[in-house]
Amino acid sequence: MTEEKGHIAKKIGVYICQCGSNISDYVDVGNVCEVISQDEEVSLAKVIMFACADASQKEMIADIQNESLDAIVVASCSPKLHLNTFRSVTERGGLNGYHYVQVNIREQDSWAHSDRPDEATDKAISLIRAGVARAGLSEALSPVSIPACKDVAIIGAGAAGMRAAIELARLGVNVHLIEKEHFVGGRTAQWDDMSMTDQSGTEIITGLYNQIIRYNNITLHTGAAVVASKGSIGNYLVKVKIEPRHVGRPYDTEAIKKAIEACPVEIEDAFDFGLTRHKALYINHPGQLPSWPAIDMKACTHCGECLKHCNNIDLDEENTVIDINVGAILLTTGFDPYKPIKGEFGYQEIREVVTLQQLKRLLTLNQDELWFRSKQIKRVAFIYCVGSRQEEGGKEYCSRYCCTSAIHTAIQLREKFGVPYIYHLHRGIRTYGKQEILYENSSRAGDRYLRFLDDDPPVVEQNNNEIRITINDFMTNSRAITMKVDLIVLVTGMVPRLNKELVDILKIPLGKDGFYNEIHPKLRPVETVIDGLVIAGCCQAPKNLPESVSSSLAAVAKIYSLISKGFVQIEPTQAVVNSEICTWCGKCSDACPIDAIEKVETEKGPVARVLESNCKGCGMCTPVCPEEAIDIKSYSNAEIRSMIEALAE
Repeated sequence: MTEEKGHIAKKIGVYICQCGSNISDYVDVGNVCEVISQDEEVSLAKVIMFACADASQKEMIADIQNESLDAIVVASCSPKLHLNTFRSVTERGGLNGYHYVQVNIREQDSWAHSDRPDEATDKAISLIRAGVARAGLSEALSPVSIPACKDVAIIGAGAAGMRAAIELARLGVNVHLIEKEHFVGGRTAQWDDMSMTDQSGTEIITGLYNQIIRYNNITLHTGAAVVASKGSIGNYLVKVKIEPRHVGRPYDTEAIKKAIEACPVEIEDAFDFGLTRHKALYINHPGQLPSWPAIDMKACTHCGECLKHCNNIDLDEENTVIDINVGAILLTTGFDPYKPIKGEFGYQEIREVVTLQQLKRLLTLNQDELWFRSKQIKRVAFIYCVGSRQEEGGKEYCSRYCCTSAIHTAIQLREKFGVPYIYHLHRGIRTYGKQEILYENSSRAGDRYLRFLDDDPPVVEQNNNEIRITINDFMTNSRAITMKVDLIVLVTGMVPRLNKELVDILKIPLGKDGFYNEIHPKLRPVETVIDGLVIAGCCQAPKNLPESVSSSLAAVAKIYSLISKGFVQIEPTQAVVNSEICTWCGKCSDACPIDAIEKVETEKGPVARVLESNCKGCGMCTPVCPEEAIDIKSYSNAEIRSMIEALAE
């Protein structure tokens, strides 16, 4: 079997997968096999039911060995699913893994043209011929090994990020936990009683924080933001700007209290979603850790009143910038709750319309009776799916946690404050798994559930001091039902946390919904297309707390598998420069989005050089080279031209 670079494979095996009926229902695979088998380059052609099945893999291995094949082409589903599967098959058969080409005749053919089976069959033949042409020019490649730093940066110190830091520390990894706010805990720190658990959010975060401070190999950076990053998997250099608290340690608690009283500046407290206010100098809420006062310098007027009462305050303390060298980066930056637009179900126009997050904080701020705007609350209506399952604004997704959280809060309203009348106006309740118990308890307690359709939402009206909601209840043949309430709660969903600077710095891939995008939700659920950049928690998609933590543990496993050996292996499908014809015009370097090409001096003059540790083989450099001096391994110009010619025949 020939393994030389750029060899012409004389014996190619082609395997056409029926994929059950996914392909064979729309593509005449028998006809495809008959036509392909007659091509000169094809030594063997077979139709198989499931190419990915163990029996099929063993059959391919036997064919490679018994028929002395030089390369194989598998015509099946997307290579995103089974590229590694069939590359392994090729290697077990004794070939280099890069002498295998996968042709996608499912997503790109049978599914796309299910209404035109004859044309889908012709397209399958053309696609496979293009794959055969490419396989004939395939070259043997080996993964590139580069040293890997065993430190990890975790950006975002919510529950998911904190748990990931603890697990990595247990594995002996040095962790830099970077939090933009002065306090850790994220959204979880804002909640008291949590659904489906006996713990409060405060207790959960306190427990995680107490573990973190016990590990010497976890460095916590608060008030910290990533401002630059370069490098690649195994060797990222991350620049972090740290904003000081402007309050030194140790500090006198009584002196701080007096300084806070003296501060003339008041701002809305974001922790309480604007229900309360705090001074520019403030102390953390329970659940916000570390317990260490801070000054909001965006609000501070530098009046100096606080300095009269506390010697540990330094208003002129400057930001610091540190460099961190890490082998991988984990993003756990969380989410933001959807903020309704003005007038949406009366929001910001009717004072008694609040969000679910505000109500949950009200439950904490009130003790024996529930009061809001000088009114005791006896009748509450929840309006579901505000900011979720809406085509407008790209929020078609379900936020998953909202139904459970709203129902759990309704149960608390009854148990803690004795609220007798609770209405749930919904488009379909989604309390999956054991959370269904909450729905049952709520129903048995007397909560009323009324369903509306997407195009017929409830109408909120205010007449003097009376607030009424009218709904056409789908469950009673669209009967119009009007109810008088004291408080309307908008059950808002999750939206991606806006952080354009971080997205631009790390080049984070985003999905159409705005959340960070993984490679594949089942096969590679926490990896991104950028090697060494891993995502977890609600920055990836709406999740409840257990789901967020589970994804962070998956991220830990992935990161440890990447860096624990001290080196990483990356795909060899990278750019390569022919220095004999390169004249260094710099166009390839300008086109490269990840700084993977540099200028070097040689005896013949300056030429381009590819940095293997950075290059992703994206191909941005090849079309701009006027001399065609730069190419992509396994996707060379010759291979692409051969495919085009095969398609054009």
